Amino acid sequence: MGGGGSAWVRLQAVAVSGSTCEGLLLAALPLLAVSITTDPRAVSLVNVAGQAPWLLLSLFAGVVIDRVRRTTVLASAYAVQIAAALTLALLGSTGSLSLPALLAVAFVLTTAQVFGDGAAGSVVPEVVGPDRLNMANSRLLVIDRGLVQFVVPPATGLLIGISAGLPAWLAAAAAFVALLLARGIPSAKPVYTPAHPLKDATAGLRYLVGTPLLRSITITVGLGSFAAAAGNSMLVLYATKELHLGPIGYGLLLACLAVGWVVSSFFVDGFVRRFGYSASMRVAQACAVLSQLLIAIVPPWPVLVGAVLMFLTGTTLIWNVCSQSSRQRFTPPELLGRVLTSHRALAWGLTPLGALAGGFVAVHWSLRGVWVMAAAVQLLGTSLVWRRLSAAAFKDAEAAMAR
Repeated sequence: MGGGGSAWVRLQAVAVSGSTCEGLLLAALPLLAVSITTDPRAVSLVNVAGQAPWLLLSLFAGVVIDRVRRTTVLASAYAVQIAAALTLALLGSTGSLSLPALLAVAFVLTTAQVFGDGAAGSVVPEVVGPDRLNMANSRLLVIDRGLVQFVVPPATGLLIGISAGLPAWLAAAAAFVALLLARGIPSAKPVYTPAHPLKDATAGLRYLVGTPLLRSITITVGLGSFAAAAGNSMLVLYATKELHLGPIGYGLLLACLAVGWVVSSFFVDGFVRRFGYSASMRVAQACAVLSQLLIAIVPPWPVLVGAVLMFLTGTTLIWNVCSQSSRQRFTPPELLGRVLTSHRALAWGLTPLGALAGGFVAVHWSLRGVWVMAAAVQLLGTSLVWRRLSAAAFKDAEAAMAR
C-alpha cells in the first residue's frame, strides 16, 4: 500500500474534517468554561480533563490499534466524537451547560483523539513511502493545527455569540464526514497474536524505553508537554485579562498559532533535509525556550504576542515532524501502534499536571509567571536534546533498524 495516491488524498480529507470537529470543540470548551467561572483553577480543570486520557488510555489504545484494522479504529474514534459533540450541542442550545458537563465532554473528546491520532499515525507509513514521511507528517500537522485552525478559532467566537451550542452542532457534522471518509481508506490486516493484551501493551512500551534515541525524544516531549499545557490552560485568561481581548480576539490569537504552522510547513521538509534531524531538533527546542520567555516579558500588545506565538508554533512544527518521523522510521511496523501510543502516554501524560501547575502559578504568582515556569521546564529538555540527540545517535538508530 506504500505510496497509494488515492489513499493519501483521502487521509488528508479525513484530517481536514476531523480537525474541523476537534478545532471547534477545543476552541469552544475554554470559552464556555470562562462563561461559567473565571477561577483559574476551575478553568484549568477543563484542560486537565481534556488531557487525562493520554495518560490513562494510551497503552490500551496501542493494543487495539495493532490488533484491529487501523482504519476501523479511526472511524470508530470519529463516532465517539460525534456523540461528544451532540451532547455539548444539546446542553449549549438548551442553556444547561455546567462545569462538570464540560469536563465530561473534554474527557470523551480526548479519548477519541487517543485512538484516532494513534491509528492515523500508524496508517501514514502504509499510504506513503519512507522517503515521503517528513512531507506527509508535515502536511497532516498543518491540516490539524494550521489551515483548519486558522479558520475555526475565530469562527468559534462568532458562533458562540449566536448560540452556545452552534459550534458543537457543526463539529458533529464534520466528525460524521470524517467517519465516512475514514471507512474508505485501505489498511493492512492486523497480524493475529495470542499474547495477553497487557503483555502486548508492555511490548511497545519496552521497545520505546529500550531504544535510546526514542527514549530521549519522549522525555523531551514530556517536558515540553508539561510546559505547553501550563501555558495553554491559562491562555484564555492571559488573552482576556492581560491583553483585554474578547472571544473574537481570543480566536484570532489562536489563529496566530495556526499561521506559524502554515508558514513553517513550506520550509520544514527542506530544512530537515539540509540540516538533518539532530540539528533541526536542537534548534527547534532552543526556540521553544526563547519564545515562552518572550511571552512572559514582552509588553501586553496583542500583535506582538501573536507574532511570538507564530514563531513558537513554527519552530514547534519542525520538532514535531522530526519526532513523529523518527518513531515511524525506527519502529518495526507490527509495533508501531503501541510505540506511538506509549510515547503519548509517557510524553503527554504530564499535560494534566502542567495544566494544574499553570492554574496554581497564576493564582499564587501571576499569569506571566506561568510562561516563566514553562520556559524553565523547556530549558531542561534543551539540555537533554543537546546531549542525547546527536547526529551519531540517529546513525546508530538507522544501523539498528537495518540489522
